Amino acid sequence: SFTAVLRLFVFLLASLAAWYLGYFVAAHVPQNTESIAALQEIGKKPVLRAPAPKRQKCDHWSPCPPGNFAYRILSGGGKKRRAKICFEDEHCVIDSTDHSREMMDFIRNAPEGTLLLMATHDDGSTRLKNDAKKLVEELGSKEIKNIKFRSSWVFIGAKGFKLPDNIQREKINHSDKTKNRYKGWPAEIQIEGCIPRNLI
Repeated sequence: SFTAVLRLFVFLLASLAAWYLGYFVAAHVPQNTESIAALQEIGKKPVLRAPAPKRQKCDHWSPCPPGNFAYRILSGGGKKRRAKICFEDEHCVIDSTDHSREMMDFIRNAPEGTLLLMATHDDGSTRLKNDAKKLVEELGSKEIKNIKFRSSWVFIGAKGFKLPDNIQREKINHSDKTKNRYKGWPAEIQIEGCIPRNLI
């Protein structure tokens, strides 16, 4: 009948249109992986990522101004955590037994215009003799004679010139059984900062 012929014609026309549409898509859509990945990115919101922070000298959070030296002094803590000193990214781990004599010789032999960075590990109260403490006091220390058993202490002094008033020069933390971080030892302490090169 006419209705059956019409339905067959519509079916064939729809099949032909579907085939042609599929052929068109296959012929015009890129097949390489990069292009497909690019198409998948369409419509996605851009993700903003902060750049990785640049490491500063002596691990400062922010860089020292031009024309300045960077320093950090860290006291020892516990049996295994040695005192550490960093100056312009040069690191020194303190591991000495003849504390008093070594310190006195170093201070006396240091030329004028020398920065002196100091830290304790274990017990500076008994291992540093009074003569050594007096030399450190002459460099500007206000806490060297207050060191108690296993106190954590850090200090920066200058021989032959004056440090700026805004520089933190000294810090101390006494042993306290109720507050100690380590068994028999207080927590480490540190000072850090920047020193103008033209002072030296």
